[in-house]
Amino acid sequence: QVQLVESGGGLVQRGGSLRLSCVASGYIFSMYAMHWYRQAPGKQRELVATITTTKNTNYTDSVKGRFTISRDNAKNTVYLQMNSLKPEDTAVYYCRVRITSRADYWGQGTQVTVSS
Repeated sequence: QVQLVESGGGLVQRGGSLRLSCVASGYIFSMYAMHWYRQAPGKQRELVATITTTKNTNYTDSVKGRFTISRDNAKNTVYLQMNSLKPEDTAVYYCRVRITSRADYWGQGTQVTVSS
């Protein structure tokens, strides 16, 4: 059974930092790209960052230079280091793995709130 468990969210002031973690289980972690998404109140869920199996990374424009996605295959964990946080980064953050078109899994989410 595939499970994704996020942690590390919280309340931080503008300019602060947080590191999110997502621990995966139930599949061969190293074989799949991992993604971080976020959803702010009243907005659609958006893709924030992706890391491939070869550790290539991609970011949405609004977080480039501030966020870093990484993975530790030995720990079955993907991270999102978030620096220089802004109030507009406030959202619930989710990790996702797409194993097949019908096997698409999300974590439960972790809340990030950035105060001004």
